[in-house]
Amino acid sequence: MAPRTAAAPVSRFFAVRDPDSLHIVCGAHHRNLERLEQRLEDYRLQAESQGGGITLTGLPEGVSIAEFALGTYLQKTMNGIEPGEIEFDGAINAAFSRVMQQTGGAIKGLKTKVSPQTTGQTAYLAALQDESAGLVFGVGPAGTGKTFLAVAIGASELASGKRDRLIVARPAVEAGEKLGFLPGDLEDKVDPYMLPIWDSLRELFGQEQLDRRRLRGEIEVAPLAFMRGRTLKNAFVIIDEAQNATVPQMKMVLTRLGRNSRMVVTGDPSQVDLPSKQPSGLAHAMGILNNVSGVRQMRLTGADVVRHDLVSRIVDAYDKAEARNYNDGRSDAG
Repeated sequence: MAPRTAAAPVSRFFAVRDPDSLHIVCGAHHRNLERLEQRLEDYRLQAESQGGGITLTGLPEGVSIAEFALGTYLQKTMNGIEPGEIEFDGAINAAFSRVMQQTGGAIKGLKTKVSPQTTGQTAYLAALQDESAGLVFGVGPAGTGKTFLAVAIGASELASGKRDRLIVARPAVEAGEKLGFLPGDLEDKVDPYMLPIWDSLRELFGQEQLDRRRLRGEIEVAPLAFMRGRTLKNAFVIIDEAQNATVPQMKMVLTRLGRNSRMVVTGDPSQVDLPSKQPSGLAHAMGILNNVSGVRQMRLTGADVVRHDLVSRIVDAYDKAEARNYNDGRSDAG
């Protein structure tokens, strides 16, 4: 979960006077505090055990989340729940959900109300709503809502007048980016690859408003290759299926970002359709931009799949099979 505003850091003391309780809350070798700092890294949280409690330093919202998580975990252990990593992670998740409910996590201004359905989606949506994050990566398997939530935020910012345009691009790998042989204009050629985006926009705007905005040029779709040479000003830009972008393509599109614009890059690193031995621009970009200010990287998992319950089990089964193949020294190609 990413902070909504760039506020000044604060420091507060979470009191735990009983030494045994303090040891339980901190965890063996202070592992719980390390986990808390890791989960709240975007809030620059630091948690330090001192006599009689824990000093929490960081952005105000992060300190509040940490206080609620520690309080929830302490209460659970006092009620006889066996302490452990799973219970502590559950307390942090509960804190995230509480803060999102208090700050109004739902996306407003659209025909359909959009709210996060899982803990991972809650954190992802908070990052998307964070104005200080000019670039957000959202990666994970199909069905986790990574593209839909990005489109919903872009549609909301367009509807509110915060941005002038919503631009969505995808690498047209299936057509090798060579769409000239298809009939019709550019939009007609690209539409078969953009149907999921149009479905989402239709749900969020309604058909009539969507048609009006398309006619006014407020909503644009194009193959990733058509972003070359442009500067995207006052726009909300979504790069979907980015795992199929090459390294040069990813560098090209990331540097198109103009004044008062934001960009969301979504994809599933496990579903690369590029020719063999050609590296994915998504993985490369996330690697080199990991610690760059203004960039958020959010990872969704099978636990965030909100389609049919069976889908998350299918995702988990494939992940386990791929892990076994990797450990056995095999690959799909081999």
